[in-house]
Amino acid sequence: MIDLDLQIQKPATIRKMIKQGELTGHTSGMAKGYIQANVVILPSAYAYDFLKFCFRNPKTCPLLDVSEKGSKSFPTFGQQADITTEVAAYRVYKQGKLVEQRPNIDTLFTEDMVSFLIGCSFTFEHALLEAGIPIRHLEEGHNVPMYMTNIPAEDSGQFSGNITVSMRPMTMQQAIKATEITSRFKNVHGTPMHIGNPSEIGISNINQPDFGEPVVIKNNEVPVFWGCGVTPQSVALDAKPEIMITHAPGHMFITDIPDSQLIE
Repeated sequence: MIDLDLQIQKPATIRKMIKQGELTGHTSGMAKGYIQANVVILPSAYAYDFLKFCFRNPKTCPLLDVSEKGSKSFPTFGQQADITTEVAAYRVYKQGKLVEQRPNIDTLFTEDMVSFLIGCSFTFEHALLEAGIPIRHLEEGHNVPMYMTNIPAEDSGQFSGNITVSMRPMTMQQAIKATEITSRFKNVHGTPMHIGNPSEIGISNINQPDFGEPVVIKNNEVPVFWGCGVTPQSVALDAKPEIMITHAPGHMFITDIPDSQLIE
């Protein structure tokens, strides 16, 4: 279970702890009531095509905010933030290959880069918990399982590939309730993309996620899949920009905006 103190801490406090190296793990369950976001940082030459990619794929890449070129903060979702130091783990891709994971990117960031914040399903987990719906990866104390699927994303320029999803097991009755709840969170993936048989979306082994860790699925439960902001990381394998920086799966940027501002 997540530390209760981290559930109630303000985003700026948690980001400061991350910057100072006091927090290095996944952020699921932290900063209750605040929006968490996936991160993509690209040279400006790729920014327009990636912006279109997000708009064309709102279920898996719901765009929250875009920085000015060379800025480390965001107009709305992190005005005092530093995107180069306030994510617990970054992944660096070069020419479509993951070359390293590191705790900050301050020496890699340039004045030509544009940063994107994409909605994260961690944001609506608090609402599910309050409705009595279990969040298994929180119960087990680790990251959510994520899977690459056979569902194609809508292409934009050189950005193409298949969608990645996150999974939370629950009963069918709970899945119906979760669908109703997450329909109000369209800017952080909204309703599930698939419920039930994982092989129907190209997942051959539910116990071997591509990212994160597996969870126990009980006999009376079904896997429920939401769009996942890790999608750009799988798409990067095909897009092959000279450099692309993202969050490590599960290590989100915690924004300054309450989730109540996104609930419809």
